[in-house]
Amino acid sequence: MNKLKILIAFIFGCGIAAQAQQKPYYTQYILNNYILNPALSGIENYTDLKLSYRDQWAGINGAPQTTYMSVQGPINKQDYRTTPTSFQIPGENPRGEAYWEDYTAAQPHSGIGMIILDDKTGYIDRTSVYGTYAYHMGISARTSLALGFMGGFTNVSLDRSKIDWATLDPNDPAIGYNNGELKKLTPEVGAGLWLYSRDYFIGASVLNIIPGKAKFVESGDYGSDFVPQYFLTGGYRMLIGGDMSLLPSVLIQAVPSEPVQVHVNVKLQYMDLVWFGGSYRFSDLLGGYAAMAGVNISNTFNVGYAYDLSTTSRLQTYTGGTNEIIIGFLINNKYGDTCPRNVW
Repeated sequence: MNKLKILIAFIFGCGIAAQAQQKPYYTQYILNNYILNPALSGIENYTDLKLSYRDQWAGINGAPQTTYMSVQGPINKQDYRTTPTSFQIPGENPRGEAYWEDYTAAQPHSGIGMIILDDKTGYIDRTSVYGTYAYHMGISARTSLALGFMGGFTNVSLDRSKIDWATLDPNDPAIGYNNGELKKLTPEVGAGLWLYSRDYFIGASVLNIIPGKAKFVESGDYGSDFVPQYFLTGGYRMLIGGDMSLLPSVLIQAVPSEPVQVHVNVKLQYMDLVWFGGSYRFSDLLGGYAAMAGVNISNTFNVGYAYDLSTTSRLQTYTGGTNEIIIGFLINNKYGDTCPRNVW
């Protein structure tokens, strides 16, 4: 049985009929929590543009591939620093003791952003476009709270001509009998909260607030359900010596009628230059561990890479690992920050 047929059997085995559609997985969620929580719109002093590509289960033709572009930035945000050189001292860690002492809560401001995402698995392609808005305000001397919203749509397409049916029934009623490409457009709305300070963050969000179903046939209860999906995350940053910082974090992902996913992540960073990390995903079907690394090449460009190995997937015998890369651009970075101040 070749790998493509195994993947098709896995997709059908998971139940294409009346199945809750989960959001894609992101091993390096810590580098871009914005992708799961609109409240991060405008959290930094610059416009943050990120490009990401995730190739899951390398070696299987038609395995999940996720690509996204996100861009978000502040509107009329004021910073306590008065000049581009008033914060970072040459030779010192920009996230060292001076950062801890001088950090202040955000001045009230708004932020906007946009996400374009494409998630492919075999013959199914989901393309999403969202716009986001958030409002930030200080609630104490060092603590800020943000409330964000998102709205957009997802186009789900299914191309029967790409299916190698093997021994499966080509007249599956879940996708009809048309041999061409089938498409369905569904609206999506989400909201989130983000509490953050100099050494911790706590976030909560819900996506797919409006439930619905992408049906490719008119009769029956077949289709891919869009149900509310809940995310709860938190992290705490600790200074180690003068040049190192450690950030353990956790992300909990919950979908009705599906097992809860728990992602545990640790990131060790040297100044604002390089970082290394590891993570583990607790899941009955898609559990596994990952190694990560990244570098801030300048105050305008950074890159992160992660490699996952599955430990619980039924496909682990037939697959290689999962590769994920994130490239970031810091636009209009007037204070010369080489690393985010609030999301790390």
